[in-house]
Amino acid sequence: MKSITDYFISIVVPIMNEEGNISSLIERISMVICNEKKYEIIFVDDGSTDKTLEVIKQFHRSDPRIKYLSFSRNFGHQNALRAGLDFAKGDCIISMDGDLQHPPELIPQMIKKWQEGYDIVYTLRKNNEEISYFKRKTSVLFYYLMNRLSHVEIEQGSADFRLIDRRVVDVIRSFQENPIFYRGMIRWLGFRQYALEYIPEKRVWGKTKYSFLKMFKFAMIGITSFSIRPLHISTILGLIIAVVSILYGIYAIFMKLFTSYTIQGWTSLLIVVAFIGGIQLLMIGILGEYLGKLFIEQKRRPPYIIKESTEKLNS
Repeated sequence: MKSITDYFISIVVPIMNEEGNISSLIERISMVICNEKKYEIIFVDDGSTDKTLEVIKQFHRSDPRIKYLSFSRNFGHQNALRAGLDFAKGDCIISMDGDLQHPPELIPQMIKKWQEGYDIVYTLRKNNEEISYFKRKTSVLFYYLMNRLSHVEIEQGSADFRLIDRRVVDVIRSFQENPIFYRGMIRWLGFRQYALEYIPEKRVWGKTKYSFLKMFKFAMIGITSFSIRPLHISTILGLIIAVVSILYGIYAIFMKLFTSYTIQGWTSLLIVVAFIGGIQLLMIGILGEYLGKLFIEQKRRPPYIIKESTEKLNS
């Protein structure tokens, strides 16, 4: 059992263009942690173009426990999480989205499990009928591919709504990889983990920031961050096509030299060439994904740039 007499709670909220949700979010968080003696709420403004930062500043002036980091531009949700972990001072850090689809009322249960000795308390989203058929199916496909192609097992519905113990956060902060995929990283770390289920609430203001293209990019980062199986598959696929091509070539030569039948059919030939060319481009693309990650990492550029904030970086 963790001591409950003198701990400090940090709540990290990556946010972008959510000015209409901030007031309700702060009110609901404050209600569920009102019994905690020490806490902070850190909003990470990921390049908002509306009045999100101005609204947060107004709340900060009336309550210094409400803090903010503001990026110089949009650096992405995962980097916003990274910044929150870098600056949070809590004995445990809770991360959640700012669109109110992560219910703050689950926070007391997360803290209770942490007090029982769990180092990570993560959440699993249970889909409701309001989520579109397309989103449900693409989510299932993502986790299926992730678990098939990577070396970590990520449960269906895993979200970035979680509690992490300070010692685990210190380990995570030592990682320098960029881009980073926290859902996979959390599972890869080990430690004592506990899952809580929740039903996402309906968005009451604004619109989702995850387009299909962003979701696809997110999936590619996740898969390539924890496995080289796609490269193995490319090698095997290339070997199969090479063997089939050699056998087909031997067949064509035999038919030409030893039979009166002449191979005909430009259509079938073009189809085969187009198919092989498409497979080659796919394999080159997979290889490019890995080379691109190496290219980005070797530059050693910072994963985010702070334009203004109320906080100082933890040592």
